[in-house]
Amino acid sequence: MNIPFQMGVIIFAGVYFGNWLDEKKQNENSLYTIIFSLLAVFIALYNVIQQVKNLNKE
Repeated sequence: MNIPFQMGVIIFAGVYFGNWLDEKKQNENSLYTIIFSLLAVFIALYNVIQQVKNLNKE
């Protein structure tokens, strides 16, 4: 299964984008990294739940 790989890619993208915004906006307390990291984790978990539901239907 590729669920862990998808989770990793989604979370990495969120952290990377948050870091990029923090550097671009010169934010000292890494607010964007925290926000986008948490958002990416929730999106990844939602994705996993949907995939597990689809596995159970088959």
